[in-house]
Amino acid sequence: MTQAPDGSPRRRPSALHPGAEGLHCSKQDLPETAMAHARLREFENFAAFFPYYLSEHQNRTCRRLHFAGSTVALLCLVALVVTGNFWWLLAAVVAGYAFAWVGHFGFEKNRPATFRHPVYSLMGDWVMYADIWRGRIPF
Repeated sequence: MTQAPDGSPRRRPSALHPGAEGLHCSKQDLPETAMAHARLREFENFAAFFPYYLSEHQNRTCRRLHFAGSTVALLCLVALVVTGNFWWLLAAVVAGYAFAWVGHFGFEKNRPATFRHPVYSLMGDWVMYADIWRGRIPF
């Protein structure tokens, strides 16, 4: 690893997602203090957050559960549009988060980024979903 201008470790970009780091680097590769810093820090923008987001989604089952939850959420939104029944909106939110949280607590063994960074986390979910469809992130 090389060092960034601020002295923190700089990892090489992931081949899975150009310009992003994370899926190839395990949490064991970083000192505990660096992980604690990443958990607590604020991110300047989504581009700064997304590599951290990917590092929190290294487990394939967790990613698959995110993908399933996002797909079910989209189907619920289609049902909302077709039926006009706003209960489908609640179903979309519950389905999306339920699948993701099972992935984090049951397989990834970490706390979902939603608790600390709700907006960026939601954005990351959809970027990861699109990247899985494009083949940039392994399903």
